[in-house]
Amino acid sequence: MTKIAADFRIALPASLADVIAAIHPCDPADAVEARRQLDSLTKPIGSLGRMEQIAERLLSIFAREIPLPLKRAVYVFAADHGVTASGVSAYPSAVTAQMVLNFLKGGAAVNVLAREHRAALTVVDVGVDADFEDAQGLCRMKVRRGTSNMHTEPAMTEAELFQALEVGIRIAEISRQHGENLVAVGEMGIGNTTAASAITSVLTRHPVEAVTGCGAGLSSEARTRKIEVIHQSLQRHFGANPEPAPLELLRCVGGLEIAAMTGFILGSAARRTAIVCDGFISTAAAAVAHAVAPHVRDYLFAGHCSEEPGHRFLLRAMGLTPILDLGLRLGEGTGAVLAMPIIESSARLLMEMATFSSAGVSEASH
Repeated sequence: MTKIAADFRIALPASLADVIAAIHPCDPADAVEARRQLDSLTKPIGSLGRMEQIAERLLSIFAREIPLPLKRAVYVFAADHGVTASGVSAYPSAVTAQMVLNFLKGGAAVNVLAREHRAALTVVDVGVDADFEDAQGLCRMKVRRGTSNMHTEPAMTEAELFQALEVGIRIAEISRQHGENLVAVGEMGIGNTTAASAITSVLTRHPVEAVTGCGAGLSSEARTRKIEVIHQSLQRHFGANPEPAPLELLRCVGGLEIAAMTGFILGSAARRTAIVCDGFISTAAAAVAHAVAPHVRDYLFAGHCSEEPGHRFLLRAMGLTPILDLGLRLGEGTGAVLAMPIIESSARLLMEMATFSSAGVSEASH
């Protein structure tokens, strides 16, 4: 029995165990080859800055054969959170379902950006407290209508957690079948910054106060209440064990969409897909995936840095540098989609620029 399975006292589902086992590190030799290619291009060495690092990672992910043009997609995982009953959000839970309908009508920020940057958009209902009719761009894969209130009981049962993880793995399979190789991870769920803050505090070992922001516009008084709820939730579930196993942490204080994103990231990494995390919530899912399978990091890009304070702690803990820093705090996958053109431009520069030799340009003498 694996350590993770032992933490749950049950066997991991075979598909989840297989996915984790299939996540291998990128070959360091591919990064060396990428650096050799970059240094041979008609430019001063290192003059393309961080775009060169992005190109290195892409060449490593795709084992020296970057499939241009990259086929882009953004997946928005949606679910409700029982903890909203404890007064942690400025918006009512009904907004989650309302925003899903907005996505399906094409009216949200992520819709606009996905259209502009040729990223196919799919909304995954993994736990919204509403029922939706079939619609183009919607995957109905509901585990239940929102989590339980983590303030009073575990957010999910073990069965629900594994089912949500399996949703993400299945979506990663579908994505790969569609030939998508650059995917953005977005979310929608009123109350999910509370769950992400709890996860962040435990995984990064920083105080709840330091990693918890105002979410979607909380007052300072309401933020204080949110911090109290997180403290009490962590004490309730982990008082005697302040370092729970990552999946147990996710089960007790996470969300269905965070669990599905975790599964999606694991499944995408196992299939050598380039993954772009968005903001605080999707990066919390990436951090859980990274805690379960550290080689996940080789396949991750941080699209941007959110204004939510916990996001910087997560990025630092995983050693990820955000591509953009625009003061965004919307979620939905917006920052990840905005980063996609920069990622693909980095690949184009590596693959299409002339070398000093091919262009007949003299190299630096020293």
